[in-house]
Amino acid sequence: MDLTSSEFESVVEEALAALPPQFAELLENIAVVVEDEPSGEDLQLVEDEHGELLGIYRGVARTRRTHDMLPMLPDQIAIFRGPILRIARTRHQALHEIRDTVIHELGHYFGLHDEDMVF
Repeated sequence: MDLTSSEFESVVEEALAALPPQFAELLENIAVVVEDEPSGEDLQLVEDEHGELLGIYRGVARTRRTHDMLPMLPDQIAIFRGPILRIARTRHQALHEIRDTVIHELGHYFGLHDEDMVF
């Protein structure tokens, strides 16, 4: 399965644009990026039972922030192109995985844990 880098990034942008307004309005100080592969550090931080790390949230969840925290660099959600394209057998599956991964990582931004999310 293959999507060009620009096609992949467009699907990530579409997933963000499709967020319900009540959630989109709460996004602040966060960047969503596409990376080819997770770093060794990313892999050490996350235990993934599926063998591929599709995305990661790097930051402090909104539910853990306090009023006295110092200003921070933007939180970041990284969506990993290589792993998603390796597990997807069709273009449709790749689009579905991209959208699900974006939503899943945004769940971490909002303070949800993996076991709190349905997918």
